[in-house]
Amino acid sequence: MLIEERYQKGLELLKRMLGEKTAEETRRRWQKLSPDFERYVLEFLSGEIWSRSGLPLKIKSLCTISALAALGRVQGLELNIRMALNNGATREEIIETLLHGATREEIIETLLQIAPYAGFPAAWEGLQIAERVFESADA
Repeated sequence: MLIEERYQKGLELLKRMLGEKTAEETRRRWQKLSPDFERYVLEFLSGEIWSRSGLPLKIKSLCTISALAALGRVQGLELNIRMALNNGATREEIIETLLHGATREEIIETLLQIAPYAGFPAAWEGLQIAERVFESADA
C-alpha cells in the first residue's frame, strides 16, 4: 500500500473512531505541534497498525489503554478511552481491560498493537516469549 493510501485509510479510521469533528480538532492540534507528527500518526499508527484485521477495534482499544496506562501517557490514554467507547467497549470493559481465552493470533496481534506505545523492543521480546510458550505447548 502506498504512503498516501495509508494516510487516507488512517484518516478515515480516525474519523470513525473519534467522529468527524473530534478527529479534525485532534488533527489540527497535531499539525500545529508538527505536521510530520500528524502524518506519522495517520500513515503508520492509524493507517497501518490500527488498520490490521487481526483484532477487532474494541480489543485494540483495550490493549492500547492498558499500555498507555502502564506507561503513564495521560494524553494518549484520554484520547484512547474516547476511541474505545466509540469502538464498542463498555465502561466496565475499559476499567477491567482483561482478555480471557485469547487465541495465539490474538496474543500476537495484541503484541503488535502495543508496539507503537510500549516500543518495538518490548513487542519483539513479547513475541519471542509468546513463541517459546507456543512451542512448549505444542511439544
